[in-house]
Amino acid sequence: MSSENNGKVTALIMAGKRSGIHDPLAERAGVAQKCVVPVGGMPMIERVVMNVAKSPRIGEIRVVAHEPEEIAAIPSIAKLVEEGRLVFKPGAFNLVDSVFAGAEGSSYPIMITTADNCLWLPEDFTEFADNAIASKAGAAAALARKEDVIAADPQGQAKFYEFSDGGYSNCNAYWIGDAKALSAAEIMRGGGQFVKFPSRIAKAFGVMNLIRFYLGWGTKEKLFAQVSRRFGFELKPLVMSNGYCAIDVDNERTFEVTEKLLAKRLATA
Repeated sequence: MSSENNGKVTALIMAGKRSGIHDPLAERAGVAQKCVVPVGGMPMIERVVMNVAKSPRIGEIRVVAHEPEEIAAIPSIAKLVEEGRLVFKPGAFNLVDSVFAGAEGSSYPIMITTADNCLWLPEDFTEFADNAIASKAGAAAALARKEDVIAADPQGQAKFYEFSDGGYSNCNAYWIGDAKALSAAEIMRGGGQFVKFPSRIAKAFGVMNLIRFYLGWGTKEKLFAQVSRRFGFELKPLVMSNGYCAIDVDNERTFEVTEKLLAKRLATA
C-alpha cells in the first residue's frame, strides 16, 4: 500500500457520455446525460459519489465527465468540491483515454468504478479496496458469483463468464495499483462487455485465452494468470460478497431491477 496518498485510495468515477449516442434513459428522464438520471429518487452519480465518499478507504474522488456542469450543480457533490474532496476531470473520446485522463497526476492506488453502479454501498467499496490491497496485485477486477447475482435478482444479469470453478459476472469496479499497471485499462479499449462481444476477448487478451475462456479450461485464477503474463504484471479476480454488485443501470431492465432492490433495501433499513 503506497503512502503517497496518506494510506487512502483515489476513486475514479467514470461518468462520461458515449460519443454520438443518445441514451434512452436520459431522454426519458429529460436530462442531458445518463449519469444524472434519477434512480430510487436520487441522481445515480450522486448515489455512487455519496457511497464512495463514506468508505473510510477512499481519499480523493475524481469524476470523469464530458458535461460536468450538470453534475456539479447537485448540492451534495458541490459540497464535496468546495471541501476539496472531489475534482472533475474531462472525459476523452473513448473509455480508455478517459481513464488515462482521469488518472493523470493522481496518487496510487486507484479504484475505478462507474456512475451507474448504484447498488454498491460504502462497505462494498471498502471490501474491494481491502481485498485488492491484501492481494498485492498490480491490477484487479471485481467479480460476483453467478448464484449470488441470481439470488439478488434473477433479472439482474443476462449472461455470465463461465470458468471451471463456476459462473461469474463483472462488477464494473477495477483496481490499479501503480502507474505501470494503468496499462491494464487498455483491456477496455474495445468497450468491454466481453460476454456480448467475444472478438473483444481475443483483441484484449489474445486468441489462446479466448479459446481457454470458451472451453472452460481452468479456474478464473488460471485465466487471469495467463492474462497477467501477457501484460507483464499480476492481474487478479476479486470476488465480492454481494451479488448485487454486478447489477448496474445499463438499460430499462436493469433500471427497473435497481429501483426494486433500492426500494427493498429502504423498506428493511
